[in-house]
Amino acid sequence: MNEDHLDIRRKRLFHRARYRGFREADLLFGGFAEQSLDAMDDAELSEFEALLSLPDQDIYSWVRGLAPAPANVSGPIFQLLQEFDIAAYIASKN
Repeated sequence: MNEDHLDIRRKRLFHRARYRGFREADLLFGGFAEQSLDAMDDAELSEFEALLSLPDQDIYSWVRGLAPAPANVSGPIFQLLQEFDIAAYIASKN
């Protein structure tokens, strides 16, 4: 896959991550995307895209540890999303 295609895909995913539907998810997914998308390869982008296709409330609960995540979503990108320090991200924006 050429780099131009990956750049377009990253921009599209960044937009989807920033506008999830509720503020907490916007900050979590948008902040993670801002810090991580540029380093993701095609397979990682696919995993992130699959996560973004899930219901906001479910994925937010799984990532924050409020509910157990199903086995089919707990790949490497999901684990990075769980480790993402949203408080540090928000503090860096102020």
